[in-house]
Amino acid sequence: MKMSDERVIEADRGTVWAALLSPEVLKECVPGAQEVTGTPEDGFHAVVTQKVGPVKATFNGTVTVSDINEPESLHLAGEGKGGAAGFAKGGADVTLQEVPEGTKLAYEVEAKVGGKLAQLGSRVIDGFAKKMADQFFTRLQEVIEGPKEEDEEPEAEKKGWLKKLIKRRDPEE
Repeated sequence: MKMSDERVIEADRGTVWAALLSPEVLKECVPGAQEVTGTPEDGFHAVVTQKVGPVKATFNGTVTVSDINEPESLHLAGEGKGGAAGFAKGGADVTLQEVPEGTKLAYEVEAKVGGKLAQLGSRVIDGFAKKMADQFFTRLQEVIEGPKEEDEEPEAEKKGWLKKLIKRRDPEE
């Protein structure tokens, strides 16, 4: 399955480039990541736990960085084994372009699965792969840009509202 998308990140291209190659940022951005270690030169090792449909597995895998054209483009390739659940592998071609608002990040992703995961069917797998890619790049944007001021207040209001609702329903109080 293949997919592509792009987004504008409010940061200079050097900052976005550095974030893509940081194990700490990758751990923060990969959904379900428990551990990400390594370097761009030697590759990264990752431990990721994910649930795809009824199949939940912990994948041990590697991510390699190639076709590096700093700070314009790179290729990320990953492969993980999830025991009885099967395997997942894929790659992403990422390009960075300076724009007035910051940096335009464009990506093309290709993903493949095997084992029990492949038995779930292409619709489930394709939807999951798209969701994972969207979550990764959305989280990358959030990590680089930091929290938005207008996003903080409504979230605080929601949490306060939710706490009040829970307290009203709690019979022990």
